[in-house]
Amino acid sequence: MDEHRSLRVSEAVKEELAELIGFEMDDPRLDSINITSADVSPDLRHAHIKVTLGDGDEKKALAALDHAKSYLKHELASRLNLRRVPDLHFSADTHPDAESRIDFLIRRAKRSQSRDQPPK
Repeated sequence: MDEHRSLRVSEAVKEELAELIGFEMDDPRLDSINITSADVSPDLRHAHIKVTLGDGDEKKALAALDHAKSYLKHELASRLNLRRVPDLHFSADTHPDAESRIDFLIRRAKRSQSRDQPPK
């Protein structure tokens, strides 16, 4: 399967889940949850969703997400035009800011590399 397609689907799943969990679900255990990443497998069968948890209980929040899997999958099917909606697997993100930190370090390394090279 095309890698770009799985990246696009991952981003769409992340955005839709963030909207569903943040605005349309009334479970108090999910009040302080943020979706940090969604990684969809190349065959689009599984989606591994990483979430950050605020000050709430991690076990209760993950249990609430596991309980709501079928509802979330059904809503994703109605919102996204996919032949197969991936199975959702939720886990707590232990390093929520690592991705932005890595992006920052890569940009800084590219900037310093371009300054160090002599003009041609």
